[in-house]
Amino acid sequence: MSMVTLPGLQEMIDSISRERNLPKHAVQAALREALLKGYERYRRTHRPDATSFDEEYFNNFEVELDVEDEGFRVLATKTIVEAVSNPDHQIALEEVQEVAAEAQLGDTVVLDVTPDQGDFGRMAAIQTKQVLAQKLRDQQRKLVQEEFQELEGTVLQARVLRFERQSVIMAVSSGFGQPEVEAELPKRDQLPNDNYRANATFRVFLKKVLEGSHRGPQLLVSRTDAGLVVDLFATEVPEIEDEIVRIVAVAREANPPSRSVGPRTKIAVDTLERDVDPVGACIGARGSRIQVVVNELRGEKIDVIRWSPDPATYIANALSPARVDEVRLVNPDERQAHVLVPDDQLSLAIGKEGQNVRLAARLTGWKIDIKDSAKYDYEAETRKMEALAEERRLAREAAQAEEDEFLDEMEELDEELDEELDEELDELEERDSDGFGIELGEALQRPNP
Repeated sequence: MSMVTLPGLQEMIDSISRERNLPKHAVQAALREALLKGYERYRRTHRPDATSFDEEYFNNFEVELDVEDEGFRVLATKTIVEAVSNPDHQIALEEVQEVAAEAQLGDTVVLDVTPDQGDFGRMAAIQTKQVLAQKLRDQQRKLVQEEFQELEGTVLQARVLRFERQSVIMAVSSGFGQPEVEAELPKRDQLPNDNYRANATFRVFLKKVLEGSHRGPQLLVSRTDAGLVVDLFATEVPEIEDEIVRIVAVAREANPPSRSVGPRTKIAVDTLERDVDPVGACIGARGSRIQVVVNELRGEKIDVIRWSPDPATYIANALSPARVDEVRLVNPDERQAHVLVPDDQLSLAIGKEGQNVRLAARLTGWKIDIKDSAKYDYEAETRKMEALAEERRLAREAAQAEEDEFLDEMEELDEELDEELDEELDELEERDSDGFGIELGEALQRPNP
């Protein structure tokens, strides 16, 4: 069998494997695909009617690498036919039987179609080089995807490499001993208090592993995602890791709409253990545990509050550190609540530019309206609540009446259909008695008119 020699093939494979952190079999697979594309270019160059080569024309060709002898061969799988119409895909039975008498029509044979060493050509070599670079990138992307797919939604350690436009390019690793890969931290996912200098390390939340032909890093990481806060608390609070304390909800505003407002997070925690204080467990002795989280988030304010199954209590807790006099659930169906606070607590409950009440609303899922206790008109608001309750009652009754009417109509329709079916059965029995021979089973299988 002929062979196109590639001096230094073994060394080249080893070098690419080291530089790109790819296993050797992946490098060889990329090289075989690239050489096949080079062979296609060689064939198109040596055939004037190149338009006859469609996308699937070379599917029966493959490249065989010979690493020891440093070269490659091109093999073609051909079908044995009586009369050859396409020599690239077919071979004559008579020709095959000269070397294999047992060959039959329809069998396939693998033949060496390697071009001569000097015929491969400069253009084919350039094509091979270009395709190899692309295939190696594809192999890297595939390995990165396999390595990090299961790590989506987790926190990784990252190191700043460089800056591209407004994004920070970071190096992350999936585990001890694994090579680092590049990840992108977009502008919208950066914390305003972070100092992204070269080689600085941060903990980042892996948001997504990109697929397809995306250029650049295929890992998207974030410093603003609420998942980062959850992971930091889970790391610092053993009770969370042991599932004694659970995080019920998190509301985070890492990039406030105004620069005059700093980042802030509210986190709701709970426990089933009577002897455990979930809030105290997260804060730690003299604030030691929460301070570690705050330091990692560069001074971000964090409110840890106690979750409650009672909406009024939960809403009051969520507005911490403001002191709440009363929570009135004015419209439970629409999840609307009035929160009454003393005059001196109004600004604290609302927060700077509304941040505190905004985060409390996100945390609880209720629309919260802060009211001054001294100016709150109980009678007027109570009348509104009663009117809303009456409207909801009438709406429920109307809906129930409509449903009952529909069910009555369906019941009447069923009765009519039963009567029609009984009449048909009686008629069929009479016809059978007259000798028509209609089978009852067949009649019952007929669709209703």
